[in-house]
Amino acid sequence: MKTGYIILYAVVFILIGAYLCKSLLCVSDKKYLPQYTTEINRLVISLADDWEDISSGDMTGMEAEDFDYAVIDKDGDLVYATSQDISLTLSAAVSHYDIICDIERDGGVVGKLLVYNSYEEIQKAESRKSAEMVGGMSALMLAISLGYFIYLKKRVVEPFGRLKGFAEKVAAGDLDTPLEMDRGNIFGAFTESFDIMREELKISRRREEAAVKSRKEIIAELSHDIKTPVASIKAMVEFMTLTTDDKSQLETLASINSKADRIDKLVSNLFHATLEELEQLEVNSEELSSAEFADIITMNDHLKKVTVKDIKECVIIADRLRVEQIVGNIISNSYKYADTEIEVTSRFEDSWFIAELSDKGGGVPENEVELLTEKFRRGSNAHDKDGSGIGLYISKYLMERMGGELTCRNNSEGFTVELRFRLA
Repeated sequence: MKTGYIILYAVVFILIGAYLCKSLLCVSDKKYLPQYTTEINRLVISLADDWEDISSGDMTGMEAEDFDYAVIDKDGDLVYATSQDISLTLSAAVSHYDIICDIERDGGVVGKLLVYNSYEEIQKAESRKSAEMVGGMSALMLAISLGYFIYLKKRVVEPFGRLKGFAEKVAAGDLDTPLEMDRGNIFGAFTESFDIMREELKISRRREEAAVKSRKEIIAELSHDIKTPVASIKAMVEFMTLTTDDKSQLETLASINSKADRIDKLVSNLFHATLEELEQLEVNSEELSSAEFADIITMNDHLKKVTVKDIKECVIIADRLRVEQIVGNIISNSYKYADTEIEVTSRFEDSWFIAELSDKGGGVPENEVELLTEKFRRGSNAHDKDGSGIGLYISKYLMERMGGELTCRNNSEGFTVELRFRLA
């Protein structure tokens, strides 16, 4: 807030207060009763000179005065009064502290002049004037305060509120909405600076996103490139296994093959996770026969532990490549964590084809079931097993991209993964 406005506001209030105090002091100085000594003396003489006419009721020779009075005779009877609202008897005049003067003629008192004491009326009038003055000053001060409040609200509070709302939007990530320029308020000089800050933050965020995307693309490319030599190693190991009978060499080759498999799975998980973050896991759904689904299961059952009990005949909407990936992840997890027979069953439910893959490995704690499809989450019984906790996460992601669903649950003997495919 500018200092000049504050000083002006203070000066106005000081001047108003000083004027109000001075006015009240002036009013207090007027509490005396106006003196009409000369006029009263002159009136007493005039009444004495004309008493015979006045006592008979002839007041034609009387002049108007600046004060009210009454005239009574020596018996106390009213002879004349300028008003009926004043003291008309001697006792009333005494009780009201009126001025009482004797009217003397020929050495005797013929009557009395009762000059009305208007002090009370004067005080009431002055009090009304003081009240009106205080009320007027209060109203003026209230109007000035209200005007200043409106000024502060328009020039300070509302602009500050807009800056606060702008800061909240920026903090929430909205860097596209510009700040309205208004140089007329007290924060006008900062408005443009704040909007420049928003633009700079927007540019910085774009650079950061581009850098992160670039790093992820590099990781994806390297992961993909690593898979090629790993595949060559596995092919050479397989060839050497077929061409040698030496037991020691066979054991070494088996160990190499196992390590190559582990590298291949880790690289695959890294590759798929990076592509998923880049939203590059393409899914091309088409009509797929449930018989092909059964073939996919058989193709991924390397250890021959899967028993396909029932696959209903139908046509589903799915991407064969992604289904192979999903089924491979599920069977591989069962091999690793359950190491039991796997049963596959299917059924129809409304417009869904539902396939269930169930093992007999005892399952996982109930409070962990829903967490298994989250990224990098593994069951508490998997601490001594190799894995990254991303297989079921990718499988669920791919199912949803195909318009289906993946859910997990414990069965009476182990763990079940349920796959829901839309019927064609």
